[in-house]
Amino acid sequence: MSDPPSSWLAHGVGGPGDLPIPAAYAFIGAASALLISFAVLAFAWRTSRFDGARSGRPLPRPLARLVDSPVTRAVLVVLALAFTAWVAAAAVFGPDILVNPTFGSVYVLLWVGLVPAALLFGRVYRLCNPLRWLHRGISRLAGIDPHQGLFAYPRRLGYWPAAFFLFCFVWLELVDPQVTTSLSAVRLWFAIVSVLLLLGAAVFGDTWFEYADPFEAYSTLVAHLSPFARRDDGVLVVRNPLENLDSLEPRPGLVGALGVLLGSTAFESFQSSVRWLRFAQDIADHQTLINTFVLAGFCVAVMLTFAAASVATGGIGHLHRRRLPNQLAHCVVPIVVGYIVAHYLSYFVAMGTQTVQQLGDPLSRGWQTTAWLSGIDKYEIYNHPTALAVTKVVAIVVGHVLGVIAAHDRAVRLLPKRHALVGQLPMLLLMVGYTLTGLFLLFSS
Repeated sequence: MSDPPSSWLAHGVGGPGDLPIPAAYAFIGAASALLISFAVLAFAWRTSRFDGARSGRPLPRPLARLVDSPVTRAVLVVLALAFTAWVAAAAVFGPDILVNPTFGSVYVLLWVGLVPAALLFGRVYRLCNPLRWLHRGISRLAGIDPHQGLFAYPRRLGYWPAAFFLFCFVWLELVDPQVTTSLSAVRLWFAIVSVLLLLGAAVFGDTWFEYADPFEAYSTLVAHLSPFARRDDGVLVVRNPLENLDSLEPRPGLVGALGVLLGSTAFESFQSSVRWLRFAQDIADHQTLINTFVLAGFCVAVMLTFAAASVATGGIGHLHRRRLPNQLAHCVVPIVVGYIVAHYLSYFVAMGTQTVQQLGDPLSRGWQTTAWLSGIDKYEIYNHPTALAVTKVVAIVVGHVLGVIAAHDRAVRLLPKRHALVGQLPMLLLMVGYTLTGLFLLFSS
C-alpha cells in the first residue's frame, strides 16, 4: 500500500489517514446510541448495583503471587526504565529528523499505548513511572521519605494539576507549529514538565504524581475500566469493569482532566475536516494562536456542558448539587476510551510498527537490530476500510452505552427516588450529544 496522506504530519509523526466513516454507519451508530440510552433509562435497575472498590473475585493464589512477586515487579520496572533510557538517548543524542524514534515513542507508544496497557493491566504505569523512580532515588540519596513532602497534598487541588499538564501536552501535540520539524520542542517540553513534577513531589510527596503527572493520571483513569484491580483490602481481583469504574474516587478537577482528554481528541478530528483545513489556509499567519483558542474552547465546552448537565436536577440541596459533576464524572471515562479507540486504532497499529522499527536505530547510524520487521506492511490495516469503519462506530457506541449505565447506577444512588429518572435526562441527552458529535466528526474528517 502507498504511504498515507501528508495530513498525517499534523500529529507529530502523523495523524489518522482513514477515510471518513460512511454516512450509513454514522446513522446506525446514532440510532443505536439513542435507542439504548432510553432503554437503560426506562428498564434498568432502580437501586444501585455497583459496589466499587469492595467488589471483585480474588485472582487464583498462584497468579496473584506471581503478579505481586518482587521479581516480577522488578523485571517490569527495569524494562520500563531501560526503554525510557533508550528513548532519552535518541532524544538527546539522535539527529533532529522526523525518523528519530522519539516522536513515535512519545506520540504513539506512550500517549496512545497508555490506553490498551491500562485496559489490559490496570495501573501499570504507576509502577513503572520513571519520574516516581527518579524521585525515589533522589529522596534516598537525601535521606528523606519519598512519600512525605513539606506539606500534605491539598485535596481541593485534586486532578487540576494533571488537567493543566494534559492540556500542555495536547497543545504540543496538536498546535505547536514545530511539532513535526523540531525535536528540541519535545525535549524542552519534557525537561520543563519533569522539573516541575519533581519539584511538586519534593513539596507534596509522591502523592503529587497521582494527581499531577499527566501520563500517570491518564493511565489511572483508563485503568478504572480494566477487569483487573486491587480491592480495598489489597487483594488482587477480577471484577466487572463497570464495578471498577465505580471505584474511581470523585476528586476536584476530575471533570477538568476528562474534559481535556475528550475535548482534545474531538478537536483533532475537527482539525482534519475539509472546512477547517480550508479555513486554516486563510489564517496561516495566526494559525497557532487560533488553534490554541479553539483547542481550549473544545476542552472548556466539554467541562461546562458536563457540569451544567450534572447539576440540572431537582430535589437536592445546593452543597450536594455542587459535588455532582465530580461524582458523575466517572461516566465520561468509557466515552473517552471509546473515542480514543475509534480515533487512534489504525494510527497506533501503523505508526506503532514504524516506531518500533525506528527504535532499532535510535541514533541513525545504520544499526539493523529491527531489520526483521522490515517485511511487515505497516499500512496493511488500511486495506480493510469497512472493518475499520465498523470498529470505529462500535467503539464509540460501546463507550456511550457503558457511560450511560455508569451514570444511571450513580444517579439512582445519589438522587432522591422521585427525581432519580427525570434527573438523569439532562446527563443522558448530553452523553447522546457527545456520541453524535463524535460520529459526526469521524464522518466529516
